[in-house]
Amino acid sequence: MSDKPWFESYFGEDYLEIHRDDLPPDLSRAQVDGIVALLSLSPRARILDLACGHGRHAIPLAKLGFQVSGYDLSQAFLDRARADAGEQGASVRWVQGDMRELPFEQEFDAAINVFTAFGYFADPEDDLRVLQEVRRTLAPGGRFLLETIHRDALMARFRNRSWDRTSTGTLVLRERRLDLPTDVMHEDVLVIRPDGSRSKHQFAVRMRSLHSYLSLLSESGLEPLSWYGGLDGRPLELDSWRLVLVSGRPG
Repeated sequence: MSDKPWFESYFGEDYLEIHRDDLPPDLSRAQVDGIVALLSLSPRARILDLACGHGRHAIPLAKLGFQVSGYDLSQAFLDRARADAGEQGASVRWVQGDMRELPFEQEFDAAINVFTAFGYFADPEDDLRVLQEVRRTLAPGGRFLLETIHRDALMARFRNRSWDRTSTGTLVLRERRLDLPTDVMHEDVLVIRPDGSRSKHQFAVRMRSLHSYLSLLSESGLEPLSWYGGLDGRPLELDSWRLVLVSGRPG
């Protein structure tokens, strides 16, 4: 494995293959509808898609008429997002960089961070730094939507090992361990393609309870407003797989 942080190499073609069957276009469109509703977005609102990946939310948001900026560390993902946006006639500003240092100032009416794209750094203080950066990018009264794993439900169903086969025949084997003192879940991923070739990856995410997220948001200067069990606005329950938090920069 590389000495570089895992997130500098994980997000590429293998990632897209691993999640090939998890992210159908219909699901992405439904999630975008939920994002628009939960943030009460006005027409032409300025939106930052933080850790936008290959643009599966940024592009449909732009096609709805919003002014979207997609920000991601992976140049490979941004290149694909730019190509897909061009094919679909969507106008998006794509920016490459680290979410701990955002080159924007009170520019956005809303920011989003979805599909567990938060909690990647070894130092938990970096998570606070990201939220402080998000706050700085928002115009007064702007809102931030964070969508991630619901820790309580994951703990109840935690599995050390699992495997899946994608629709192309690729086998994905996962081994997980939870470091209790840090609340970080580590995952080793082995990808075995139909031709027999293999690749290995690592994934790590810091798990937080709703209470911890609310405290972290408040510490960053963002005001927690509401929370849900999914982007469709369903209530958060103990067994909800997903956690959605909406917060705001005070006006």
